[in-house]
Amino acid sequence: MAAIAAIFDQLPAGSVIVLPDDGYQGVGGLAQAGASHGRWTVRRLTVTDTAGWVAACASADLIWLESMSNPLLAVPDLDIICAAPRKRGAILAVDNTFATPLNQRPLALGADLAMQSVTKFIGGHSDLLGGVVTAREPRLVAALRQARGLAGATPGTLETFLAVRGARTLALRLERAQRNAMQLAERLAQHPNVELTRYPGLPSHPTHEAARRLLDGFGTIICFDVRGTAAVADAVCGGLRLIQHATSLGAVESTIERRARVPGQEHLPPSLLRLSVGIEAVEDLWRDLDHALRDAAARG
Repeated sequence: MAAIAAIFDQLPAGSVIVLPDDGYQGVGGLAQAGASHGRWTVRRLTVTDTAGWVAACASADLIWLESMSNPLLAVPDLDIICAAPRKRGAILAVDNTFATPLNQRPLALGADLAMQSVTKFIGGHSDLLGGVVTAREPRLVAALRQARGLAGATPGTLETFLAVRGARTLALRLERAQRNAMQLAERLAQHPNVELTRYPGLPSHPTHEAARRLLDGFGTIICFDVRGTAAVADAVCGGLRLIQHATSLGAVESTIERRARVPGQEHLPPSLLRLSVGIEAVEDLWRDLDHALRDAAARG
């Protein structure tokens, strides 16, 4: 969050911020907090409204996108949006956490800033809090360094060590976890107790073509709607043994959570589960999921 706050701190009073309608709730909360104090105005756009994003670039002061939206995994047409003319001084920033720097490089596509949560995939072991922002222009680099210094968001020696340790194995972890995720997504899409499976690698995903064009891999996050009520989805989480019921993601271990339980995410389908796939044996993961889904359905 400190990295995100540093980006928001670059905005002059009275700015216009454009956010996706589906995204990390921490960003939405930060934006609304500033709006409530009159610092800026917030607009929301559907991730797939490419024409709307292109138009917003001409008038907004901060255009905020995600490499894949959290949690519905919509992939924006980032190449088209980044190529649009922008208001003088405007910042186009991309939260690239879900794609990671290995699957997408927003600065190469024309973004001004790219943000990664080091807590997630880069750290990769659920033992680190951190974030990193990269910028194309020296003026933005200098401004972010000043904001970091004033806010005290400077990592300590241990945090830096853990981040470097994680980065060394990111490529291997991502390769294994993405392979697992693709297999699980294909099986979940056919499961009788799953209503809908969302994964950019599936041809049925609404933004599959954008994912194929823009990403070097489809990521390790799957979202699926359990057939039945929120209580049934909670029972699935409670019935898992290998997959951990936890909020975080991007680690070596698989984690799952019903997102509508999180404050600010009540608009999501009540039975939607967000699964972060780890590097465990894929057959072990599938047996765990299949058993929990069938047992929860049987219990009603």
